[in-house]
Amino acid sequence: MNAVLASEAPLSIEFAPAFVPVAEPWPRVSVLLLCFRDADYIRAAIESAFAQTVPCEIIVSNDCSDDGTFDIAEEMVAAYCGPHRVSVRCTERNLGVSAHFNEAMALAHGEIIVMMAGDDIAYPERVDTIVRAFDDTPGAMVLGSDFDGIDSNGGPIKVSFRKRPERYELDYYVRIGRLIGLLGATMAFRRCVFDRFGPLIGPIEDNALSLRGALLGQSLCLRQSLIRYRRHPGSVSGTVFARDEPPEVATRRRYERTVQFYRGTADDLEYCMRQMPELSPRKRRMAEHVLAMYRIEADAREAFIAQPRWRWLGPVVRGLTQRGLRRKSAERALKLLMPRSWFGLR
Repeated sequence: MNAVLASEAPLSIEFAPAFVPVAEPWPRVSVLLLCFRDADYIRAAIESAFAQTVPCEIIVSNDCSDDGTFDIAEEMVAAYCGPHRVSVRCTERNLGVSAHFNEAMALAHGEIIVMMAGDDIAYPERVDTIVRAFDDTPGAMVLGSDFDGIDSNGGPIKVSFRKRPERYELDYYVRIGRLIGLLGATMAFRRCVFDRFGPLIGPIEDNALSLRGALLGQSLCLRQSLIRYRRHPGSVSGTVFARDEPPEVATRRRYERTVQFYRGTADDLEYCMRQMPELSPRKRRMAEHVLAMYRIEADAREAFIAQPRWRWLGPVVRGLTQRGLRRKSAERALKLLMPRSWFGLR
């Protein structure tokens, strides 16, 4: 309140109005559209991001590919006029999946992060459906969804992928005895899944984020197809799991890459567990089981491709005593009696 002293004549002062620009608030959702050598598919991917029915921050990030993907993305973003806050960038050098994600994630502002790949196509309602699912389930930290498989030309194909329950927690991984997270192409998460622990450790993002979300709360898998998931030569999943490589090298490379993948995921989980002294005893036990499963499976696969048969015994015995791995380890024990060539190894 302004006061005027009785002994003084009131002053007449004119103030020029000051213009203070008000920063427009960031959208609630950030879409990370990560691409690498996706020149044939990137237009459809970006168009599907632009078609989302709720305003988003859309970050198109290219991992320094040399095929024109970035040029196409840059052109589309420059021409964009619409409700989303859109940007495009390129890494200085090729980083690989996880490091690329870490770098792009540091630029995101949203409280909900939606993942996209440069070769997939999101349905227009995808982001809206994800936001409503998180709002309806406050304890959910990470989610995935069903998807429709397509080939290089966009034609429908069947993609084998084990369905996750609609809602589950960390003990699910131990019950099923499989090292599977949500499909990264369908994944979304609350940003605390990243901020609580910091950059991902390891080469692949989907299992690490799945387990981080399970440490912090519930996981969801929506029974609605929200993307068209493209399977083609050169896709990330094809490269990691050597799906499109010659049979004589595919098995060995698949094992080598999954060893690296499992160890990186285990390192990330172990690091996150150390940051959570508040974990309940039950949840910590489940996390320790999952961690042991990843460690044992990495050792078993490495022994299988690179060591004498007697060295297989250690991981097999550990697996037989490890909850979640007993059946798989029993099956692996039978391989001790069979030639390596039966499994595509020399």
